[in-house]
Amino acid sequence: MGNTPAKFGLIGFGAWGRHHASAIDQCSDASLVAIAARSADSVAAAREAYPGAIVYDDYEKLLEAGGLDCVDVVVPSHLHCKIASAVLESRTHLLLEKPMGVSLAECDELIRLAKKNDCQLAIGHELRLSSMWGLVKKMIDDGFIGDPLYALVELSRNPYRLGADGWRYDISRVGNWILEEPIHFFDLARWYLSARGNPVSVYASANSSQKDQPELQDNFSAIMNFAGGAYAVVTQTLCAFEHHQTIKVTGTRGALWASWSGAMDRTRHPTFSLRAFDGSQVTTIPIEKMTGELFELEDQVQLFARAVSDNQPLHCTADDGRWAVAMCLAAQASVDSGQPVAMRDFITAHAG
Repeated sequence: MGNTPAKFGLIGFGAWGRHHASAIDQCSDASLVAIAARSADSVAAAREAYPGAIVYDDYEKLLEAGGLDCVDVVVPSHLHCKIASAVLESRTHLLLEKPMGVSLAECDELIRLAKKNDCQLAIGHELRLSSMWGLVKKMIDDGFIGDPLYALVELSRNPYRLGADGWRYDISRVGNWILEEPIHFFDLARWYLSARGNPVSVYASANSSQKDQPELQDNFSAIMNFAGGAYAVVTQTLCAFEHHQTIKVTGTRGALWASWSGAMDRTRHPTFSLRAFDGSQVTTIPIEKMTGELFELEDQVQLFARAVSDNQPLHCTADDGRWAVAMCLAAQASVDSGQPVAMRDFITAHAG
Protein backbone atom coordinates (compact mmCIF):
# COMPACT_ATOMS: atom_id res chain seq x y z
CA MET A 1 0.00 0.00 0.00
CA GLY A 2 3.06 2.21 0.50
CA ASN A 3 2.38 5.86 1.27
CA THR A 4 -1.35 5.71 0.53
CA PRO A 5 -3.37 6.38 3.70
CA ALA A 6 -5.22 3.34 5.04
CA LYS A 7 -8.96 3.61 4.41
CA PHE A 8 -10.67 3.37 7.81
CA GLY A 9 -14.22 2.54 8.70
CA LEU A 10 -15.43 3.34 12.20
CA ILE A 11 -18.23 1.41 13.89
CA GLY A 12 -19.53 3.28 16.93
CA PHE A 13 -19.88 7.03 17.36
CA GLY A 14 -20.54 7.40 21.06
CA ALA A 15 -18.41 9.45 23.44
CA TRP A 16 -15.26 7.35 23.02
CA GLY A 17 -16.02 6.56 19.39
CA ARG A 18 -15.94 10.29 18.59
CA HIS A 19 -12.44 10.48 20.02
CA HIS A 20 -11.48 7.56 17.77
CA ALA A 21 -12.95 9.43 14.80
CA SER A 22 -10.89 12.49 15.65
CA ALA A 23 -7.73 10.41 16.00
CA ILE A 24 -8.30 8.78 12.59
CA ASP A 25 -9.11 12.12 10.98
CA GLN A 26 -5.91 13.69 12.30
CA CYS A 27 -3.66 10.80 11.27
CA SER A 28 -1.65 11.36 8.08
CA ASP A 29 -1.46 7.59 7.56
CA ALA A 30 -5.24 7.13 7.74
CA SER A 31 -8.37 8.33 5.97
CA LEU A 32 -11.79 8.20 7.65
CA VAL A 33 -13.94 6.90 4.80
CA ALA A 34 -17.04 5.50 6.51
CA ILE A 35 -18.82 5.63 9.88
CA ALA A 36 -21.61 3.45 11.27
CA ALA A 37 -23.65 4.88 14.14
CA ARG A 38 -26.67 3.42 15.88
CA SER A 39 -28.98 6.29 16.86
CA ALA A 40 -30.42 8.99 14.61
CA ASP A 41 -28.70 11.64 16.73
CA SER A 42 -25.31 9.92 16.36
CA VAL A 43 -25.78 9.55 12.61
CA ALA A 44 -26.59 13.25 12.31
CA ALA A 45 -23.62 14.21 14.49
CA ALA A 46 -21.26 12.06 12.44
CA ARG A 47 -22.47 13.55 9.16
CA GLU A 48 -22.02 17.06 10.49
CA ALA A 49 -18.56 16.41 11.95
CA TYR A 50 -17.20 14.38 9.01
CA PRO A 51 -18.94 15.41 5.78
CA GLY A 52 -16.30 13.61 3.72
CA ALA A 53 -17.23 10.23 5.21
CA ILE A 54 -20.19 8.07 4.27
CA VAL A 55 -22.33 7.59 7.39
CA TYR A 56 -24.51 4.50 7.82
CA ASP A 57 -27.17 3.69 10.41
CA ASP A 58 -26.14 0.03 10.47
CA TYR A 59 -22.67 -1.51 10.64
CA GLU A 60 -23.72 -4.29 8.24
CA LYS A 61 -24.33 -1.68 5.53
CA LEU A 62 -20.84 -0.29 6.09
CA LEU A 63 -19.30 -3.76 5.71
CA GLU A 64 -21.43 -4.61 2.67
CA ALA A 65 -20.28 -1.43 0.91
CA GLY A 66 -16.67 -2.59 1.21
CA GLY A 67 -13.74 -0.55 -0.08
CA LEU A 68 -12.05 -0.36 3.34
CA ASP A 69 -8.60 -1.43 4.42
CA CYS A 70 -9.51 -1.65 8.10
CA VAL A 71 -12.26 -1.05 10.60
CA ASP A 72 -12.10 0.41 14.10
CA VAL A 73 -14.80 -0.99 16.39
CA VAL A 74 -15.85 1.12 19.41
CA VAL A 75 -19.12 -0.28 20.78
CA PRO A 76 -20.44 -1.60 24.13
CA SER A 77 -18.53 -4.65 25.37
CA HIS A 78 -21.26 -7.24 24.83
CA LEU A 79 -21.30 -6.37 21.09
CA HIS A 80 -17.57 -6.71 20.54
CA CYS A 81 -17.52 -10.34 19.43
CA LYS A 82 -20.58 -10.12 17.16
CA ILE A 83 -19.44 -7.02 15.30
CA ALA A 84 -15.74 -7.93 15.28
CA SER A 85 -16.61 -11.33 13.83
CA ALA A 86 -18.53 -9.67 11.00
CA VAL A 87 -15.57 -7.39 10.25
CA LEU A 88 -13.12 -10.29 10.13
CA GLU A 89 -15.48 -12.38 7.98
CA SER A 90 -15.50 -9.46 5.52
CA ARG A 91 -11.71 -9.96 5.31
CA THR A 92 -11.00 -6.52 6.72
CA HIS A 93 -8.26 -5.71 9.22
CA LEU A 94 -9.58 -4.87 12.68
CA LEU A 95 -8.72 -2.52 15.53
CA LEU A 96 -10.98 -3.58 18.41
CA GLU A 97 -11.51 -1.63 21.61
CA LYS A 98 -10.85 -3.50 24.84
CA PRO A 99 -12.03 -5.84 26.18
CA MET A 100 -11.35 -8.21 23.31
CA GLY A 101 -14.42 -10.14 24.46
CA VAL A 102 -16.44 -10.82 27.58
CA SER A 103 -15.38 -14.49 27.62
CA LEU A 104 -12.35 -16.49 26.56
CA ALA A 105 -14.53 -18.35 24.06
CA GLU A 106 -15.25 -15.03 22.32
CA CYS A 107 -11.53 -14.19 22.24
CA ASP A 108 -10.70 -17.59 20.77
CA GLU A 109 -13.36 -17.19 18.08
CA LEU A 110 -11.90 -13.85 17.00
CA ILE A 111 -8.38 -15.28 16.87
CA ARG A 112 -9.70 -18.14 14.72
CA LEU A 113 -11.45 -15.77 12.32
CA ALA A 114 -8.44 -13.46 12.04
CA LYS A 115 -6.22 -16.41 11.08
CA LYS A 116 -8.83 -17.86 8.73
CA ASN A 117 -9.22 -14.59 6.84
CA ASP A 118 -5.57 -13.44 7.07
CA CYS A 119 -6.49 -10.26 8.96
CA GLN A 120 -4.55 -8.10 11.35
CA LEU A 121 -6.29 -7.97 14.73
CA ALA A 122 -5.11 -5.35 17.23
CA ILE A 123 -6.67 -4.73 20.66
CA GLY A 124 -7.06 -1.22 22.08
CA HIS A 125 -4.70 -1.30 25.03
CA GLU A 126 -3.36 2.14 24.15
CA LEU A 127 -1.61 2.76 27.49
CA ARG A 128 1.29 0.68 26.16
CA LEU A 129 1.99 3.59 23.81
CA SER A 130 2.27 6.22 26.54
CA SER A 131 5.45 8.28 26.50
CA MET A 132 5.61 7.65 30.26
CA TRP A 133 4.06 4.22 30.91
CA GLY A 134 5.97 2.97 27.85
CA LEU A 135 9.22 4.47 29.12
CA VAL A 136 8.76 2.51 32.36
CA LYS A 137 8.68 -0.67 30.25
CA LYS A 138 11.80 0.34 28.31
CA MET A 139 13.75 1.09 31.50
CA ILE A 140 12.73 -2.28 32.95
CA ASP A 141 13.82 -4.07 29.77
CA ASP A 142 17.09 -2.11 29.75
CA GLY A 143 17.87 -3.49 33.22
CA PHE A 144 17.58 -0.24 35.19
CA ILE A 145 15.87 -1.89 38.18
CA GLY A 146 17.62 -5.26 37.82
CA ASP A 147 15.35 -8.28 37.97
CA PRO A 148 11.75 -7.03 38.43
CA LEU A 149 10.13 -8.24 41.64
CA TYR A 150 7.02 -6.14 42.20
CA ALA A 151 4.64 -3.90 40.28
CA LEU A 152 1.82 -1.73 41.58
CA VAL A 153 -0.77 -0.24 39.23
CA GLU A 154 -3.27 1.93 41.11
CA LEU A 155 -6.13 4.19 40.03
CA SER A 156 -8.34 6.55 42.02
CA ARG A 157 -11.07 8.28 40.04
CA ASN A 158 -14.63 9.54 39.57
CA PRO A 159 -17.36 6.95 38.91
CA TYR A 160 -17.65 5.52 35.40
CA ARG A 161 -19.73 7.24 32.75
CA LEU A 162 -23.09 5.57 32.10
CA GLY A 163 -22.47 4.80 28.42
CA ALA A 164 -25.19 4.82 25.77
CA ASP A 165 -28.48 3.56 27.24
CA GLY A 166 -26.67 2.98 30.54
CA TRP A 167 -24.91 -0.13 29.23
CA ARG A 168 -21.87 0.27 31.48
CA TYR A 169 -24.10 -0.08 34.56
CA ASP A 170 -25.83 -3.21 33.23
CA ILE A 171 -23.83 -6.29 34.22
CA SER A 172 -25.35 -8.34 31.38
CA ARG A 173 -23.81 -5.93 28.85
CA VAL A 174 -20.59 -4.85 30.54
CA GLY A 175 -19.58 -8.35 31.65
CA ASN A 176 -17.99 -7.09 34.85
CA TRP A 177 -16.32 -3.86 35.91
CA ILE A 178 -12.87 -5.48 36.04
CA LEU A 179 -13.14 -5.72 32.25
CA GLU A 180 -13.77 -1.98 32.03
CA GLU A 181 -10.67 -0.18 33.33
CA PRO A 182 -8.64 -2.58 35.49
CA ILE A 183 -8.12 -4.62 32.30
CA HIS A 184 -5.65 -1.93 31.20
CA PHE A 185 -3.76 -2.29 34.47
CA PHE A 186 -3.60 -6.09 34.28
CA ASP A 187 -2.19 -5.68 30.78
CA LEU A 188 0.46 -3.23 31.97
CA ALA A 189 1.42 -5.42 34.95
CA ARG A 190 1.86 -8.50 32.75
CA TRP A 191 3.83 -6.39 30.25
CA TYR A 192 6.14 -4.98 32.93
CA LEU A 193 6.83 -8.40 34.48
CA SER A 194 7.09 -10.26 31.16
CA ALA A 195 10.63 -11.38 32.07
CA ARG A 196 8.92 -13.56 34.68
CA GLY A 197 6.63 -15.19 32.12
CA ASN A 198 2.87 -15.18 32.30
CA PRO A 199 1.02 -14.93 35.64
CA VAL A 200 0.42 -18.19 37.46
CA SER A 201 -2.36 -17.19 39.87
CA VAL A 202 -4.57 -14.31 40.97
CA TYR A 203 -6.32 -13.50 44.23
CA ALA A 204 -8.80 -10.62 44.31
CA SER A 205 -11.30 -8.81 46.49
CA ALA A 206 -13.93 -6.19 45.70
CA ASN A 207 -16.98 -4.44 47.11
CA SER A 208 -19.69 -2.07 45.99
CA SER A 209 -20.86 1.27 47.31
CA GLN A 210 -24.17 0.75 45.49
CA LYS A 211 -26.62 -1.14 47.69
CA ASP A 212 -29.11 -1.66 44.88
CA GLN A 213 -26.45 -3.00 42.47
CA PRO A 214 -23.87 -4.94 44.50
CA GLU A 215 -22.58 -6.58 41.32
CA LEU A 216 -21.12 -3.22 40.25
CA GLN A 217 -17.95 -3.41 42.31
CA ASP A 218 -16.36 0.01 42.40
CA ASN A 219 -13.56 -0.91 44.82
CA PHE A 220 -11.29 -3.65 43.52
CA SER A 221 -7.85 -5.05 44.31
CA ALA A 222 -5.93 -8.09 43.06
CA ILE A 223 -2.58 -9.76 43.65
CA MET A 224 -1.19 -11.52 40.60
CA ASN A 225 1.65 -14.00 41.17
CA PHE A 226 4.43 -14.78 38.70
CA ALA A 227 7.19 -17.37 38.63
CA GLY A 228 10.11 -16.90 41.00
CA GLY A 229 8.11 -15.02 43.62
CA ALA A 230 7.48 -11.85 41.61
CA TYR A 231 4.02 -10.35 41.94
CA ALA A 232 1.86 -7.42 40.89
CA VAL A 233 -0.90 -5.51 42.66
CA VAL A 234 -3.72 -4.02 40.58
CA THR A 235 -6.11 -1.80 42.51
CA GLN A 236 -8.82 0.73 41.74
CA THR A 237 -11.51 2.80 43.41
CA LEU A 238 -14.32 4.59 41.60
CA CYS A 239 -15.49 6.25 44.82
CA ALA A 240 -12.97 9.07 44.71
CA PHE A 241 -12.47 12.22 42.64
CA GLU A 242 -10.80 13.33 39.41
CA HIS A 243 -8.40 10.80 37.82
CA HIS A 244 -5.12 9.79 39.45
CA GLN A 245 -3.00 6.84 38.33
CA THR A 246 0.23 5.58 39.89
CA ILE A 247 2.65 2.88 38.83
CA LYS A 248 5.53 1.64 40.95
CA VAL A 249 7.93 -1.10 39.87
CA THR A 250 10.80 -2.39 41.99
CA GLY A 251 13.59 -4.83 41.31
CA THR A 252 16.86 -6.15 42.64
CA ARG A 253 18.74 -2.91 41.87
CA GLY A 254 16.27 -0.04 41.79
CA ALA A 255 12.76 1.32 41.47
CA LEU A 256 10.53 3.41 39.21
CA TRP A 257 7.63 5.60 40.29
CA ALA A 258 5.31 7.13 37.68
CA SER A 259 2.19 9.20 38.35
CA TRP A 260 -0.46 10.90 36.22
CA SER A 261 -3.27 13.23 37.34
CA GLY A 262 -6.03 15.11 35.59
CA ALA A 263 -9.39 16.63 36.42
CA MET A 264 -10.80 14.04 33.98
CA ASP A 265 -9.39 10.92 32.35
CA ARG A 266 -9.61 12.45 28.86
CA THR A 267 -7.94 15.75 29.63
CA ARG A 268 -5.29 17.18 27.33
CA HIS A 269 -3.75 19.08 30.26
CA PRO A 270 -2.59 16.53 32.85
CA THR A 271 0.24 16.66 35.31
CA PHE A 272 2.65 13.71 35.32
CA SER A 273 6.11 12.64 36.44
CA LEU A 274 8.52 9.71 36.42
CA ARG A 275 11.08 9.29 39.18
CA ALA A 276 13.81 6.66 39.18
CA PHE A 277 15.94 5.20 41.99
CA ASP A 278 19.15 3.43 40.97
CA GLY A 279 19.94 2.11 44.43
CA SER A 280 21.75 5.23 45.60
CA GLN A 281 19.99 8.33 44.30
CA VAL A 282 16.63 9.50 42.99
CA THR A 283 16.35 11.34 39.70
CA THR A 284 13.43 12.79 37.75
CA ILE A 285 13.27 11.36 34.24
CA PRO A 286 12.16 13.84 31.55
CA ILE A 287 9.10 12.85 29.52
CA GLU A 288 9.57 14.11 25.99
CA LYS A 289 5.93 13.93 24.87
CA MET A 290 2.57 14.73 26.48
CA THR A 291 0.92 11.62 27.90
CA GLY A 292 -2.76 10.76 28.38
CA GLU A 293 -5.23 8.41 26.73
CA LEU A 294 -6.22 10.89 24.00
CA PHE A 295 -2.60 11.17 22.92
CA GLU A 296 -2.07 7.40 23.11
CA LEU A 297 -5.24 6.88 21.06
CA GLU A 298 -3.76 9.02 18.28
CA ASP A 299 -0.55 6.97 18.37
CA GLN A 300 -2.56 3.75 18.37
CA VAL A 301 -4.40 4.71 15.20
CA GLN A 302 -1.16 5.68 13.49
CA LEU A 303 0.60 2.44 14.43
CA PHE A 304 -2.36 0.34 13.32
CA ALA A 305 -2.53 2.20 10.00
CA ARG A 306 1.14 1.43 9.47
CA ALA A 307 0.63 -2.20 10.43
CA VAL A 308 -2.11 -2.45 7.80
CA SER A 309 -0.19 -0.55 5.13
CA ASP A 310 3.35 -1.80 5.72
CA ASN A 311 2.86 -4.93 7.84
CA GLN A 312 4.58 -3.33 10.82
CA PRO A 313 4.18 -4.96 14.28
CA LEU A 314 0.98 -4.44 16.27
CA HIS A 315 1.22 -2.58 19.58
CA CYS A 316 -1.09 -5.11 21.26
CA THR A 317 -1.77 -8.48 19.64
CA ALA A 318 -4.84 -10.67 19.89
CA ASP A 319 -2.89 -12.99 22.20
CA ASP A 320 -2.16 -10.04 24.50
CA GLY A 321 -5.82 -9.05 24.41
CA ARG A 322 -6.87 -12.60 25.28
CA TRP A 323 -4.49 -12.68 28.24
CA ALA A 324 -5.92 -9.40 29.52
CA VAL A 325 -9.44 -10.81 29.41
CA ALA A 326 -8.29 -14.06 31.05
CA MET A 327 -6.70 -12.20 33.97
CA CYS A 328 -9.84 -10.11 34.53
CA LEU A 329 -12.19 -13.09 34.39
CA ALA A 330 -9.97 -15.09 36.75
CA ALA A 331 -9.89 -12.11 39.12
CA GLN A 332 -13.71 -11.94 39.08
CA ALA A 333 -13.84 -15.68 39.78
CA SER A 334 -11.56 -15.08 42.77
CA VAL A 335 -13.76 -12.23 44.02
CA ASP A 336 -16.81 -14.47 43.76
CA SER A 337 -15.21 -17.51 45.43
CA GLY A 338 -12.94 -15.77 47.93
CA GLN A 339 -10.16 -18.11 46.82
CA PRO A 340 -7.01 -17.78 44.68
CA VAL A 341 -7.42 -18.89 41.06
CA ALA A 342 -4.71 -20.77 39.16
CA MET A 343 -4.41 -19.19 35.71
CA ARG A 344 -3.54 -22.39 33.82
CA ASP A 345 -6.53 -24.27 35.20
CA PHE A 346 -8.86 -21.32 34.64
CA ILE A 347 -7.80 -20.82 31.00
CA THR A 348 -8.07 -24.54 30.26
CA ALA A 349 -11.57 -24.67 31.71
CA HIS A 350 -12.85 -21.57 29.88
CA ALA A 351 -11.10 -21.67 26.49
CA GLY A 352 -13.28 -21.75 23.40
